[in-house]
Amino acid sequence: MNDFAIFWEWLSFGVRWLHVVTAIAWIGSSFYFIALDLGLVQRPGMPEGAYGEEWQVHGGGFYHVQKYLVAPASMPEHLTWFKWESYATWLSGFAMLAVVYYAGADLFLIDRNVLDVSAPVAILISMASIGLGWLIYDQLCKSPLGKSDTWLMLVLYVVLVFMAWGYTQLFTGRAAFLHLGAFTATIMTANVFLIIIPNQKVVVADLIAGRKPDPKYGRIAKTRSLHNNYLTLPVIFLMLSNHYPLAFATEFNWVIASLIFIIGVLIRHYFNTVHRRGGTPHWTWLVAGILFIVIMWLSTAPKILTGEARLAASAEPFVASAHFPAVRDTVLGRCAMCHAMEPSYDGIYQAPKNVVLESDAEIANHAREIYLQAGRSHAMPPGNVTQISPKERALLVAWFEEAR
Repeated sequence: MNDFAIFWEWLSFGVRWLHVVTAIAWIGSSFYFIALDLGLVQRPGMPEGAYGEEWQVHGGGFYHVQKYLVAPASMPEHLTWFKWESYATWLSGFAMLAVVYYAGADLFLIDRNVLDVSAPVAILISMASIGLGWLIYDQLCKSPLGKSDTWLMLVLYVVLVFMAWGYTQLFTGRAAFLHLGAFTATIMTANVFLIIIPNQKVVVADLIAGRKPDPKYGRIAKTRSLHNNYLTLPVIFLMLSNHYPLAFATEFNWVIASLIFIIGVLIRHYFNTVHRRGGTPHWTWLVAGILFIVIMWLSTAPKILTGEARLAASAEPFVASAHFPAVRDTVLGRCAMCHAMEPSYDGIYQAPKNVVLESDAEIANHAREIYLQAGRSHAMPPGNVTQISPKERALLVAWFEEAR
């Protein structure tokens, strides 16, 4: 059993690493081509059909890049397709979702205080919601609303806000953020797989057959690519959020996720404007900074967490607190089945992050983590599997704030 646990832990690590590597490749190529496209300049003497060109320097060499808005007059001898980065990112991400959240549904996916369902039902809800996202988005794009990029993005934002709220009514806070990221990333990859690449293949087929390609295919692909560009940064935040309980495990987590989409769009707008040589809209960073401060406040509302002091070298104030006996009983009853030298919780073979909470000193030494993870936020226990009550969470907060 221990050998299997070790294997599964390394499988999770390996899939996560693969996901990061493929995501870097996809995001890097996406950002490069958006920057290239926005920086194109129309100059005299370009080949027929060329829309713009740009000279670049990198790695000691010069690059001369030209873009054809529809297609060149004839099929190039060699054509490089940028698609596998996107496909590999989604496949590795879904594998990670399966390894971590589906295989560990009772611990990481299901919060029975939110929705009391079995693991198979929760997994079906997960997969259905992710697929539904693409269907809704694609129909919006094909509707009359799709003729306006601005209105389409506004309506899409409303959908994303609804899903942010909806996921918090279905899963744990950690899983809600992860699913909102998967929901958005699926839209992005489906754009590549079902729209952008097929449209490009139609253009290539026309060139091979000697027909003049229809420019509508390029326009549609360009619109979907632009959407992907603006959705990238929020997805990165959502994928990283499971390391930060003050983001995903607080009362207003769905509002935080909604604001992150606005921040991501603002930052992309800044870089897109700079690449377009349209100026430097520094105001975007100011607004993004203000929204981030709002997020910090929301994470601990109604009382602002201003950065707690580090624990003193001595743990005596925490042990000496009048609240400590009740705190010890709470920790031993709600946390120690996992955070022990020999965990008793089924499927846990080593204390998570090697945090052991069995003695008075161990509990006091981890007071700040207990305060943040189980007091100020609901990150621990995962999915509240040990049924820690609001009264007990309030006790942990009072204990830490009195003794610090």
